[in-house]
Amino acid sequence: MDVIDKVDAMNASADEAAEVLKVLANPARLRILCALLPGEQCVGDLEEMLGASQSYVSGQLARMRSEGLVSCVRDGRSIRYQIADERVRPILERLYEVFCAVD
Repeated sequence: MDVIDKVDAMNASADEAAEVLKVLANPARLRILCALLPGEQCVGDLEEMLGASQSYVSGQLARMRSEGLVSCVRDGRSIRYQIADERVRPILERLYEVFCAVD
């Protein structure tokens, strides 16, 4: 791979990373993703954890679903959400270590 190919690959990766970081930059979406780190959650559980309305949580989940960060599975009458893009997991874990861990 020559220098031009490396630069092109780096530019494409930077663009992709910037798109993911835009989604993560929203505090509500960041809290939802952190709540999904341990595993699947339904909208009602996320509402309760975040103290947000069902419509707001659903809207944020829809945005993240369209971006490919979360996916959902129907569980009877409810829908359970999970992290779909495993690349965000280590980012979220590191953010937790830096900003949320208790010393």
